[in-house]
Amino acid sequence: MNTALAFQNLTLGYDRHPAVHHLQAEIAQGSLTAVVGPNGAGKSTLLKGVIGALEPLEGRVAFGSLSRKDIANLPQQSDIDRTFPLSVVDLVAMGLWREIGPFGWLGRERRARVDAAIAAVGLTGFESRPIGSLSGGQMQRALFARLLLQDARLVLLDEPFTAIDARTAADLIDVVRRWHGEGRTVLAVLHDVETVRMHFPETLLLARKLVAYGPTEQVLTAENQFRARQLCEACAGPPHVCGRSAT
Repeated sequence: MNTALAFQNLTLGYDRHPAVHHLQAEIAQGSLTAVVGPNGAGKSTLLKGVIGALEPLEGRVAFGSLSRKDIANLPQQSDIDRTFPLSVVDLVAMGLWREIGPFGWLGRERRARVDAAIAAVGLTGFESRPIGSLSGGQMQRALFARLLLQDARLVLLDEPFTAIDARTAADLIDVVRRWHGEGRTVLAVLHDVETVRMHFPETLLLARKLVAYGPTEQVLTAENQFRARQLCEACAGPPHVCGRSAT
């Protein structure tokens, strides 16, 4: 097994208060893995540790054949300022930032790639729309189009199917499965265990510490899920660690 990234005794937290404790796990290259757990489990905190937005209190995130330059990250929609005056095409073109920089010119070839990404997520005709006018599902389609242009080997998704319609969720799951088929590594924070069971072969169940990791059908047992809930309910840390900001 080639390792995409490894969590080596990883502890992450805020103001020295741990939100993820001594996590030990290896994510295989090309795997499609869901990160699940109750509210306050440290799921989004874990992704922040992977992208380097949060420095470990202990241990490390180690990259095998990959590096942080190979990451494309999709934060939760609530973390994105939709009042910023961007059109759909402007937002999607940001996926080419590493190629052209903040002030680069798209040109005909790159604009064709932007248009192709927009078409791939079903947003043709929305290119000039301001992002503030989009529905939740349309916005998520645009964000996925931006990810397509990044052409990353490791894709991180934080609650990618929350608060969107069923048709959009199905279309975007198809994009995720396409990435998996191309051998990319996908790590997605999810709440809906049925979506996980149907589409994600591997699952990491987190409750501030590792509860179980491996094939989804072996991880998402009633016993493991009950244990995860118990661990999070027993959390005695301050609210900003145990509450929603540590999800």
